[in-house]
Amino acid sequence: MCEPLEIEDFGVQPMEDASPPKWHLAHTTWFFETFVLKPFVAGYRPVNDQFEHLFNSYYNGVGEPFPRPRRGFLSRPTVAEILAYRQRVDADVQRLLDSLADDGGPAVQQSNGAVRDGSREDVLSRVVLGVHHGQQHQELLLTDLKYNFGHNPLFPCYGQAAPPEQAPDPLVYIENGGGARQVGACAAGSAFCFDNELPRHEVLVHPFRLANRLVTNGEYLAFMNDNGYQQPHLWLSEGWAHQQQQGWAAPLYWRRRDGEWFEYRLDGLHPLRLDLPVVHVSAFEAFAYAGWAGARLPTEFEWEAAAQGSEPDGNFVEAGYYHPGACRSEGGRTGQLDQLYGDVWQWTASSYAPYPGYRPLPGTLGEYNGKFMSSQLVLRGASCATPRSHARESYRNFFYPPDRWQFSGIRLAQDV
Repeated sequence: MCEPLEIEDFGVQPMEDASPPKWHLAHTTWFFETFVLKPFVAGYRPVNDQFEHLFNSYYNGVGEPFPRPRRGFLSRPTVAEILAYRQRVDADVQRLLDSLADDGGPAVQQSNGAVRDGSREDVLSRVVLGVHHGQQHQELLLTDLKYNFGHNPLFPCYGQAAPPEQAPDPLVYIENGGGARQVGACAAGSAFCFDNELPRHEVLVHPFRLANRLVTNGEYLAFMNDNGYQQPHLWLSEGWAHQQQQGWAAPLYWRRRDGEWFEYRLDGLHPLRLDLPVVHVSAFEAFAYAGWAGARLPTEFEWEAAAQGSEPDGNFVEAGYYHPGACRSEGGRTGQLDQLYGDVWQWTASSYAPYPGYRPLPGTLGEYNGKFMSSQLVLRGASCATPRSHARESYRNFFYPPDRWQFSGIRLAQDV
């Protein structure tokens, strides 16, 4: 993923919420060193004691993290040093995995210096969590890089492929009967899930209708042309105040030149394609558009109920477009939902909160998700920057309502 970058790109932090590429490279390695090697390899000596501070994201139980807004100030360590750090830690993790036997595990050093036998399952679960954590940062690397390139007057290209052109289906609503539904990830022992997807539990979903596809640029442009950004009755109070303060008048990467709209994609700045899904909109914009369209945003449980039993298929990062594509099937004509996965993360109306009976991971890893269950909204599906193996119907992404730099878009719902 870093091969298209020049050395100058690795250290740029374009805003406080974004991180430089080299920080993502170091932090994902720091995760394995901190949560796998240090606990499970007796006498392990860190590559650099300062890295524990510099590349700690938010784990206060480990120590004081380096301030997030200052990550772009770190010209050192160099990219070469970080790549060497990754190679060293990868090799150490591989040796640890090679040492595991079916009936045992490596030595584990306790805080008092004593050594005990570790659990093979504990080691493997930490490694698997680290891999999925790395997938999250692969996606963040692209979103953060796009914020850098998309605000550079040169509008640099990261990739060359453009989403294929295709006229989207008419937007229609597909009815779902609702009822008692089991939501959340399956019990322990099945496929991987994060702790915020547990426990699986029953919810009551009232009958609803869900749009067959995502909202397009053309449809969102109609909202803009109808002065959607100037009609306060469409907006949540906080959203109206935010968009007035920030001067929002279009999605994040739209640019107007000589009366025409353009959109920055990771393959450069191009005339706005009306067939593509609208992307890089906040939850506030999504709520306002839904109200204008005579609809609403789905709840996360409505989304999951509609997605249950479907194959996680779509436009993922492996396609190499790094941008949402047009609706690719005739689901609207056959009563099927399209674009459930890939393309864009879909805002829901649900607050990010713990499920009944939620238990965070033990110890410091409990800071992974639970501490953020406040003031955020859930997004469902996946995006064009998400690895395909990372998508599933129970996945709960979460961002603050004003956030726009993520690949976030809109799917509409209606009451029956």
